Amino acid sequence: FRDLSRSKARRRRYGNNHALVPLLLGKVDPIIPNDDDLDDLSMETFTLEELASYRGEKDPEDKNGDMQSILYLSIKGRVYDVSAGSKFYGPGSNYHAFVGTDASRAFATGCLNFLDTTNCLTSNLDGITDKQKKELDRWLELYELHDKYHLVGRLVQNDPVNELLAADDEEEIVANSKDEKLT
Repeated sequence: FRDLSRSKARRRRYGNNHALVPLLLGKVDPIIPNDDDLDDLSMETFTLEELASYRGEKDPEDKNGDMQSILYLSIKGRVYDVSAGSKFYGPGSNYHAFVGTDASRAFATGCLNFLDTTNCLTSNLDGITDKQKKELDRWLELYELHDKYHLVGRLVQNDPVNELLAADDEEEIVANSKDEKLT
């Protein structure tokens, strides 16, 4: 299924009408996106905690009880909007566990134990084989070239705004302590 989608995307994007057979036979390397676009200052950043709020589930804070229909997933730190594929990624669907997290390891290894957040639903790629890395890149190509899924941002360890505010507060504290020593 994934390789069929990759073939269709390659045909639409690059006019490659004969991509399916080489893809199915593993004769073609995945198209790996350039990470330069992630450095774009307009690119939205997400922490894991923020990403978790894009699971298409009911927001307990919402007084109207409306469902949030936005579905984001992350693969190799790249965040994609997969809302158009809600029949695959929406609540109750087969791949809903991938939504709202970076499940790079699951994509690489094929792990479907969605309760295992240590060895399956994690961004940790320690110990994966070259074959698994290539598998991960195949999935990345699918999301990158798909007509309906769009790159919306990148995953960050810490909220950059909070880091800037903390650094600014720290500078202010240091400056105030120097002023106190002078008086």
